[in-house]
Amino acid sequence: MNPFNYKALGAPVLAFALANLAAPLAQAADDAFGALRHVDAGLLKVAYAEAGPADGPAVILLHGWPYDIHSYSEVAPQLAAKGYHVLIPYARGYGDTRFLSAKTPRNGEPAALAVDVVDFMDALKIKRAVLAGYDWGARSADIVAALWPERVKALVSVSGYLIGSQAAGKAPLPPSAELQWWYQFYFATERGREGYDKYRHEFAKLIWQLASPKWNFDDATFARSAAALDNPDQGPIAIHNYRWRLGLAEGEARYAELEKRLAAFPTIGVPTITLEGDANGAPHPPAEAYAKRFSGKYEYRLIKGGIGHNLPQEAPQAFVQAVVDADHL
Repeated sequence: MNPFNYKALGAPVLAFALANLAAPLAQAADDAFGALRHVDAGLLKVAYAEAGPADGPAVILLHGWPYDIHSYSEVAPQLAAKGYHVLIPYARGYGDTRFLSAKTPRNGEPAALAVDVVDFMDALKIKRAVLAGYDWGARSADIVAALWPERVKALVSVSGYLIGSQAAGKAPLPPSAELQWWYQFYFATERGREGYDKYRHEFAKLIWQLASPKWNFDDATFARSAAALDNPDQGPIAIHNYRWRLGLAEGEARYAELEKRLAAFPTIGVPTITLEGDANGAPHPPAEAYAKRFSGKYEYRLIKGGIGHNLPQEAPQAFVQAVVDADHL
């Protein structure tokens, strides 16, 4: 199934999407962040959490897949207490974030997600911010820092330089490395698409366990984040993202020039701290493989203690310190 083919979705699904679009979005109460805010930004009505003084230096925290903004439930108040204006948006396909039009392709390519970040900053009139993220969020932060460096005061990126291309994604890896990407190949099939729709929460919990084998999260912690995956666009966005990486799905023309620039693997010149957990079970490059991609002030930190892929939630103090330190590099 082509994630851009809405006729294939059928009238009931389209009607449901339109109903969600037309209904006013409630100011949902969140147990960690209070009432969520919403702003029209580019193609989206973005739901986001906010903490700290509005006139403080801006920090935008970007979450990954299959996680959500609660990865920062301990990070945000610590940064707010230090005077930062903290903003944590739900990415397209997560939580209460919705597309403004049912006609917009549910596109998960990296450039689209990065443009969403810039649009979010524009909508809130934020000229520059510290960007920090992990997984998909780190990739988006990397891309914004590479293509729009004037918008990024500093960068914190878990697992370092995550900019890629479809051409690079076609290159075979050693079998042990390919095994780590099993879900990407699963998503390349119709069975995988149907399986992710049918077993969305079970799938996400397995990824959490594999990516952070020493993180003993409880059911309540998982359930709080898994609710964000019930977004009606989550399936199409996630499937398109991983199929795009393998060259099995096309992107949109509006992002073609950006993807062309990213395929050249541009260096990142803004002050940067990269982090890695010592027990990260998700696919990730070794630090020495990407250090040369950062041409400005740069530090790498290995966070020990059985820390896995969801580093800001597993080691919040280390993440907070990295944000503060990157801001002052």
